[in-house]
Amino acid sequence: MITVGIIGAGRIGKVHAGTIAYHVPGAKIKTIADPFMNAETESWAKSIGIENTTKDYKEIIADKEIDAVLICSSTDTHSPISLEAIAAGKHIFCEKPIDHDVAKIKEVMEALKKNPVKYQVGFNRRFDHNYEAVEQAVRAGKVGDPHLILITSRDPAPPPVEYIKVSGGLFLDMMIHDFDMVRYLAGCDAVEVYAEGAVLVDKAIGEAGDVDTAVVTLKMENGAIAVIDNSRQAVYGYDQRAEVFGSKGMVQCSNDAASTAVLSNENGVTGEVPLHFFLERYTQAYAKEVIQFCEAIEKNTDTPLGVEDGLKPVLMGLAAKKSLEEHRPVKISEIG
Repeated sequence: MITVGIIGAGRIGKVHAGTIAYHVPGAKIKTIADPFMNAETESWAKSIGIENTTKDYKEIIADKEIDAVLICSSTDTHSPISLEAIAAGKHIFCEKPIDHDVAKIKEVMEALKKNPVKYQVGFNRRFDHNYEAVEQAVRAGKVGDPHLILITSRDPAPPPVEYIKVSGGLFLDMMIHDFDMVRYLAGCDAVEVYAEGAVLVDKAIGEAGDVDTAVVTLKMENGAIAVIDNSRQAVYGYDQRAEVFGSKGMVQCSNDAASTAVLSNENGVTGEVPLHFFLERYTQAYAKEVIQFCEAIEKNTDTPLGVEDGLKPVLMGLAAKKSLEEHRPVKISEIG
């Protein structure tokens, strides 16, 4: 039996807690910590069988009965808590990103060399059934050599400006998922990034120093060209699509919807809008990534995404930011 502690009881912390409580019989959650712990959260925790609640995550780090921690707290705490958990010999599932500072991510990498616990980064989209099917087709050679990779990712509405001010911006809080997906679908890393961006949704986002609409072109190690487009607002819902075009054909995936029913009549042809947002679209993916983390601990195998997979998308995001600022292509080697 794996004994788990969860640090952070916000939306994603509760999602992961539910997965472990209901879908991982070989694991139990002993403690969940959140600095804003209140009676409502305590009641929810008790309802799914969590023994202890606390405002101090250090109680989890110090608890010798806890084998693994899930770091679901604010981004600025991910690398410091990772270092504490590594030093305590605990296996770690860390929500993305590990940090926005490359040097701090490398600190975590060095700590893992000295104390090689299991470490998994939470890029959940790799576990989505649609993207998995695309990647499997590419890996099986069904499209031949990849030539073009196209990824669309558009949110239904922008986040609060207060969030954007601390999130690292579109390239590091939103497109970072797509940078990981490009690596996943291409089967290799990017070597060069070129970014264009604009403020077309909300001028307050621009005043906060960010863009809300962007297109990024990437040159991949295998010669493929990738294009990512992002928007903070798609009025029709959460738009998540991908395509890989190659020498032998093409594979693509579309949005998930509440149903695949399409109505055709004299007024036109209509279907469902995409599922509303990330918690709805990626429910199964969130569960699958945590299940595989627990399986890696139980079977003593590698986690599906390691610390290197946490570093590479951050390098790509920083390269995109530099490209936008300097109006030129930026090589990944310039970043770190």
